[in-house]
Amino acid sequence: NNQQKKGGGGGGNNQQKKGDAMGAGTSSAEEVKALRIAKVAQLRDAGAEPFAYRFDRTHTAAQLQSIHEDLAAGAEVEGTVEAVCGRVKARRVFGKLAFLSLEDDGGGIQLYCDKKRIDAAEPGAFKRIVDLVDMGDIVGAKGTVKRTEKGELSIAVDSFEMLTKSLLPLPDKFKGLTDVEMRYRQRYVDLIANPEVRDTFRTRAGIVSGIRRFLDDRAFMEMETPVLESRAGGADAKPFNTFHNALGMNLTLRIATELHLKRLVVGGFERVYEMGRIFRNEGISTRHNPEFTSVEVYQAYADVSDMLELTEEMICYCAKRANGGALKIQYGDETIDLGQRPWRRAPMNDLVKEAAGVDLMGDYAGDLSGAKAAAEAALRALGDKESMSGIPGVQQAPSVGHVLNEMFEATVETKLRQPTFVLDHPVEISPLAKPHRAKRGVTERFELFIVGRELANSFSELTDPVDQRERLESQIETHRVAQEAARAAAEAKGKAALAEYEAELYPIAMDEDFVTALEYGMPPTAGMGLGVDRLVMLLTNSASIRDVIAFPLLKNQD
Repeated sequence: NNQQKKGGGGGGNNQQKKGDAMGAGTSSAEEVKALRIAKVAQLRDAGAEPFAYRFDRTHTAAQLQSIHEDLAAGAEVEGTVEAVCGRVKARRVFGKLAFLSLEDDGGGIQLYCDKKRIDAAEPGAFKRIVDLVDMGDIVGAKGTVKRTEKGELSIAVDSFEMLTKSLLPLPDKFKGLTDVEMRYRQRYVDLIANPEVRDTFRTRAGIVSGIRRFLDDRAFMEMETPVLESRAGGADAKPFNTFHNALGMNLTLRIATELHLKRLVVGGFERVYEMGRIFRNEGISTRHNPEFTSVEVYQAYADVSDMLELTEEMICYCAKRANGGALKIQYGDETIDLGQRPWRRAPMNDLVKEAAGVDLMGDYAGDLSGAKAAAEAALRALGDKESMSGIPGVQQAPSVGHVLNEMFEATVETKLRQPTFVLDHPVEISPLAKPHRAKRGVTERFELFIVGRELANSFSELTDPVDQRERLESQIETHRVAQEAARAAAEAKGKAALAEYEAELYPIAMDEDFVTALEYGMPPTAGMGLGVDRLVMLLTNSASIRDVIAFPLLKNQD
């Protein structure tokens, strides 16, 4: 973007009228608003409409910057009238000259306002610009292109039009909008004040369209499945509940798109995907927002190895689109190399053994008490805060597979900085995945981790309806037992803890229709789900998920 430098067309300081000075710097927002409302009336008294219907421009600022890249300082393009429009980001007035820095969606250009020239076409127009135009106003101007002696590409204005009179001041030019909470709450101001934020959302749009193009080019068909469901399925997460008045039905917002997409595979569509919003009534953090975007992909007659290759290729494709073809990306202080392919692939048990020195699936298969004791001892031996935080989860784990998962989260997950496919998850934590064809107790599944965060999850889909029913029943029973234990613990702590427990309570129910669909026969199928927001975080070097969601959910202000 062409940012107006101090003194960049005529030099000197901003001489905005006192009272609406420097945005919010010298007056309260309400005082500024009152002044600007008065200016609206003045514009109308002068026969102008301060909230215009349309404006026909000839080129954007970026196009003009490109077209006239070689225009020499002091030169003017005679005979061609250009029309530009955008928001006034700065203004300087020096007697019979005024300079307005104009910014549109893609860049900036200066408006060079010469009193003699402007008043020749419309007497008094220059004074109205000086008196009635403020920072933040959206304006249009027509004139010829010139480059000032100081090198600033400008429109030498012949005619000027107010398109939208801004009633509230922009944030201070030099401090910007720095209150993080306010940036999220008033994203529109954040976008006006911080061009780099607009760049993040442009990149996001490119990544989203890139995912669609990648899958469309490989004959996947985009489908749309229900957001309102009679029961939550496809994941173990607390749903949002609602009620349909006309049908008299309790409904939930979907927590995954998986089970409906699999029904479509049963119905004969061999390659399907859906990109859409998912809703989970859970905690908020830098990695979690109650509503987020995922893409789920299903391919018939394929297995997890096919989906692993597709996932790696799709992320590299999106990274190139987002970073000008580069596969080395900066994230915080780290350089992440997506170009070192194939990415690392390692079984979960091997990674835990490497980090903590305990072989849970090898030495303790079927021995839950032994696995718990060995895992707890290993965590205490490591002794760091992250490892110690895993001890309660290990103590409460209902199976060796759960112990392994707790150990992975406590000792491995956050340390996986470069792209790593974690393979062979335990059966107990993978109720929708096929059992591994060569290894007992684990499934054909992977999760992809980059910068210590899960980015994608995939497996060879379970197609045996009898096994599926048993797995879902086991998951429901495990959930019931865990909730009973949590209730007992809450009751022991008193009424407040019990009320908090009941607020977090949610049921898991058998989806009989999904099992029925499998009984009609689903072909061998591989599926993958990817968190789009987390991918955008990675590719835009954004520390928080709120930085890549235009309007994240926030607490109500008191």
